[in-house]
Amino acid sequence: MSATALYRGRLLWFEREPAGGDDTTAFHYIEDGAIAVADGTIAWSGEWSDLPADYRSDDYEDHRPHLILPGFVDCHIHFPQGQVVASYAGSLLEWLNTYTFVEEQKYADPAHAGRMADRFLSMLLAHGTTTAIAYGSVHKGSVDALLGAAVSRGMRMIAGKVMMDRNAPEPLTDTPQSGYDDTNALIAQWHGKDRVEVAVTPRFALTSTEAQMEMAGALVREHPDCLVQTHLSENHREIETVAELFPWSKDYTDIYDHYGLLGPKTLFGHCIHQGPREMERMAESGSVAVFCPTSNLFLGSGLFDLDKMRGTTPATRHAVATDIGGGTNWSMLRTLDEGYKVLNLQGQRYHPLRSFYQATLGNAAALGMDDRIGRLAPGYEADFVVLDSASNPAMALRAETIETLSEELFLLQTLGDDRAVAASIVSGVTAHRRGNA
Repeated sequence: MSATALYRGRLLWFEREPAGGDDTTAFHYIEDGAIAVADGTIAWSGEWSDLPADYRSDDYEDHRPHLILPGFVDCHIHFPQGQVVASYAGSLLEWLNTYTFVEEQKYADPAHAGRMADRFLSMLLAHGTTTAIAYGSVHKGSVDALLGAAVSRGMRMIAGKVMMDRNAPEPLTDTPQSGYDDTNALIAQWHGKDRVEVAVTPRFALTSTEAQMEMAGALVREHPDCLVQTHLSENHREIETVAELFPWSKDYTDIYDHYGLLGPKTLFGHCIHQGPREMERMAESGSVAVFCPTSNLFLGSGLFDLDKMRGTTPATRHAVATDIGGGTNWSMLRTLDEGYKVLNLQGQRYHPLRSFYQATLGNAAALGMDDRIGRLAPGYEADFVVLDSASNPAMALRAETIETLSEELFLLQTLGDDRAVAASIVSGVTAHRRGNA
């Protein structure tokens, strides 16, 4: 069997979360490695010198001395908010009402949604992200546009139409029935087509009536293979308002639990202010808490407590994400940098090997896709990113003193951005090359 593409460079991928810098059994690092791709899948990976004759070719992409990792996975991002980033506001609800709800109304226009879908995917690839789970707008057409664009590029993408029937401008509201019907139609059209999937997406309890929450629960029961995404405990005023809207609930988490929305397929953005009962229930259900450091800092929402997640029994599953457009950068490198600072403020150390695990295999596991993406291993989908640790003058200056892999990774996450992404490969094809928009 011959390869359809061949790549050479330094390879790094993980088998599990490293306990620290000395935990070398948790990852594979190959100084001069090869990845042979056949039909969008990794056919072979390992030492260049061991490359089987069947895969050898003089025609290969040589990325030495750069580092090749599995493509980044973003576990919480909003497709309609690319032009909301860097909008001045003091808190979540002010930001939503002043900017976000205004911008999202534009996605009723299929032409606008289509144009922005292409730019959205280009931005992800320019920053090394090859898979994401994204929120659409309330309009079914926004998800049609995004998933259609992902199929045309061969990208792995999950997206959902936001369900939102109160506490939003009328042009941005659906009804319990229309939200259910639109999501069902999207699932029928897109779910499992090529590399795309549909997620059940009630925006959050503040913008859904009890009738709509019931409909969201019905969708989960009827489509148990679909992921679920929503928001939870991001902002104190949000939490107070939700308590007023659902006075019967024990707490915010209990609302989602009541409607059958907790579980191993559900990703909850933020999870900053949950109490002990909520955390234990999250852990017991296998739900995922998604750490969104740049948006939590930008909107003054609070600090994600990773030790609290790890302290439950079992440990609460977690992920990390950009949360564009409350998040302030499309880059998972910048996100890891801000995440390090959030945790360091709380006396929690986060080794760079652990953070790069999280942005690749760890996030793939949060999506239940670690059998397909997140490793540079045979049989895995051929999505990877090429990182240049000397991509700007400041990085090049520091790189002169780098002696270990951990130091290089920490340099990449501390000073790196889209300039550090030399290339992004999707389904074995170079989909982005630095310098080419």
